[in-house]
Amino acid sequence: MKTINAQRLCAIAMPFMCAAGVQADVVTDWNQRASEITVAHQAGPWGQAPMVLIQVAVFESVNAITRRYPQAGYLKLEAPAGTSVDAAVAAANRAVLTRMATTQGTAIEAAYQTALAAVPEGTAKSDGIALGERAAAGILSMRAPTGASPVFYRPVTSPGGYVPTVVPANADLPPARCWVLDRVDQFRPSPPPDLKGAVWARDYNEVKALGARTGSQRTAEQTEIARFWTATTPTIYYPIARSVANQPGRELTQNARLLAASGQAMVDAIDAVFDAKYHYHFWRPFTAIRNGDQDGNDATDRDAGWLPLIETPMHPEYPCAHCTIAASLAAVLKAEIGSGATPRLSTTSPTLPGVTRTWTSVDAFSQEVIDARIYDGVHYRNSGEVGNALGTKVGEMAAAKLLR
Repeated sequence: MKTINAQRLCAIAMPFMCAAGVQADVVTDWNQRASEITVAHQAGPWGQAPMVLIQVAVFESVNAITRRYPQAGYLKLEAPAGTSVDAAVAAANRAVLTRMATTQGTAIEAAYQTALAAVPEGTAKSDGIALGERAAAGILSMRAPTGASPVFYRPVTSPGGYVPTVVPANADLPPARCWVLDRVDQFRPSPPPDLKGAVWARDYNEVKALGARTGSQRTAEQTEIARFWTATTPTIYYPIARSVANQPGRELTQNARLLAASGQAMVDAIDAVFDAKYHYHFWRPFTAIRNGDQDGNDATDRDAGWLPLIETPMHPEYPCAHCTIAASLAAVLKAEIGSGATPRLSTTSPTLPGVTRTWTSVDAFSQEVIDARIYDGVHYRNSGEVGNALGTKVGEMAAAKLLR
């Protein structure tokens, strides 16, 4: 892997290419625009929920026109001959974004009008707009809440005792059903390691040494990796999928399907990992290292003033969410690539502007995420490995169901 300077970001409202030689299409172009709009809206710590709705609606629209995968999809839409793909994709994006990124109306409309201006007036255009809007409406209706959200977080306290009243992130799961899993706990992992065991001592001392804010043993590159993967937004994951989608010789329905499958895998991975997090309520390095004298393990020395490199996310530690999401995407990409050569994978990060990370294998990308969260000082190695295994199972199931 290597680090290179990132090129200047392109304007949201204009079609763009952000790397020389990349063969983007309307599907991947809109994926980048929608990711940026979603992030600008600050759609939660992960921001994946709006994106998966968009990508599934886009696939439904495109596939209705090309009929490349006649047995695929949820809606089984019909499209008149000659329907404009460009208009349909633009309309599907606009319909979902308008609903889900309510603070970004101006940017959404600018991107939409710019895209439509390039489509000749006529029946093909109007049919495309109508198709994209139907696809979005169908997917939004299908994913409507099914009941009350389950609540996982209960503050630990004694009667009358104060505890901080900040609500942790993702303390409840959305009431809509999973995309590919039968239930969120389908692949729930085994418990965290025994605090008196060797694995715990290994992980404790590794993150204590490599994840500290001051006096760390990190190298300069490890610190860069840590800063890079502080980001949790769609803009850091979808470019990796586009590294595959933008390869020569691919067809846009393939790309619509790949991005839809990637989104569904990542959203189910988020739900699965947060189910596990709130089931086990395992402590973060910040808490553990400042209480190292209370874990019953002679190999874990306490550091009363220890701080992680980054601010610790507000949710339980086990397993690592970033690692789970990365692995779910990696499994989908492996299935899509198959026995072919892996293209150069790359992405940029809003938490380390001007830097692009690149990898020559899918496994190298997902492994870097495990290492990064240790360098950040917020996760243990076992948690990263368990998250990777969990995400792989989710991604493999998504691939089996959606990439047939």
